[in-house]
Amino acid sequence: MTGFAERIASEELWVLFRRVVPETVVTRPQGGGRRRAGDHECLAAIIFVATSGCSWRQLPPVFGPAWPTVYRRFAQWSKERVWARLHRVILDELGAAGDLDWSRCAINSVSVRAVKGGC
Repeated sequence: MTGFAERIASEELWVLFRRVVPETVVTRPQGGGRRRAGDHECLAAIIFVATSGCSWRQLPPVFGPAWPTVYRRFAQWSKERVWARLHRVILDELGAAGDLDWSRCAINSVSVRAVKGGC
């Protein structure tokens, strides 16, 4: 993986990500084919697209996998709720280290039921 991609998806993030991503077993009944693109490279590319504002088709080749591969992996992980589990793990890690500041917190009333009319 290139230095650019390693800066985007750090080793610390990768360790947390591996805890929530399902293990993928690739079996090809016909045999052969290309090696599966690495999850770490795909994670870095997904983070780049999400934070840079570029489209999937504009994904620079420096990440390794082509944009259709990265998009398919994003869609698969979204369907498997990997992002929600990763968010929870990151919050748990930050909370355990005492690095969360809850002095500023907003709760979306659409997500949290207002008991007794919000009183």
